[in-house]
Amino acid sequence: MRVLKIAELPEKPMNAATPVPGWSGGEVSRTRQAIIGEADSDNFRCNVVNFRQGATTGWHTHDCDQILVVTAGRGSIANEKEQREITVGDVVHIKAGERHWHGATADTPMSHITVTTAGSQSKH
Repeated sequence: MRVLKIAELPEKPMNAATPVPGWSGGEVSRTRQAIIGEADSDNFRCNVVNFRQGATTGWHTHDCDQILVVTAGRGSIANEKEQREITVGDVVHIKAGERHWHGATADTPMSHITVTTAGSQSKH
């Protein structure tokens, strides 16, 4: 068993994402805090992703289902059919292969926990 405090997990910069056209614009800046790293579990990978104001993931898909749990701020989640606001306490389930993006609103940062399967990949 492991018990972690999110506030004590080191933040590591993430690669830049392609901005979503028509969104808030500006630099796409995010950090990641590993909760369950690739070597920590045979089944899951879990991270906190912290988005600066207006930062998004860019359009992408995953080869597994993805779960997002918003822990701070406000943001948006979109697929090719709809876009919705998300805020603290919201839980989002994205099916494998569903093209989507998520990120912070223009006026507030956002953080969410993401859960995927170990060894899974995303494609931009």
